Amino acid sequence: MKRKYSDRANWRRVLDKRFHVSFVEEPGFTGYVSLFHILQVRDPLWKHYDEKVVCVADAGYKWLQHFPKNANYALTSMYDNKDNVVQWYIDICNVQGVTDHGVPWFDDLYLDLVVLPTGELYLLDEEELNEALANGSVTQREYDLAWAEANRLIGEYQNGGIKLLNIADRDLHRWE
Repeated sequence: MKRKYSDRANWRRVLDKRFHVSFVEEPGFTGYVSLFHILQVRDPLWKHYDEKVVCVADAGYKWLQHFPKNANYALTSMYDNKDNVVQWYIDICNVQGVTDHGVPWFDDLYLDLVVLPTGELYLLDEEELNEALANGSVTQREYDLAWAEANRLIGEYQNGGIKLLNIADRDLHRWE
């Protein structure tokens, strides 16, 4: 299991960035919110979903991350250089925390959900989770937790949408 930090301090693709973080208690959300503003990159990052190709990181892009309190997921809303959502990325996680320097982190449980602005939902990395269970990187309890949380979020999406996706935009300009 990998620990992932919201400041992406070691991401070599990004040559210059700004990073902000706050603890938020507002209607519909309590937890940490961070903004990773990509100012300069070595090269853009593209993702493929079926026949769709999506640029998710380039100069001027913003990754707004929500860490809901007591949840087993973190949401990254990825915006282009015109503040249009290019995708929402949901990492299923075991636990979340914050470093001594105030940087939110989570222990990744491999399964991820991607929602595109056109409405498509993708479940990713099932094989990585299965491999992690087989090699002992995750326990049976963690494996079951990952699937339970992914299935819960898929169900929530199919029954009207994941609420956090609808309120994420309000935090995009919090630090401007």
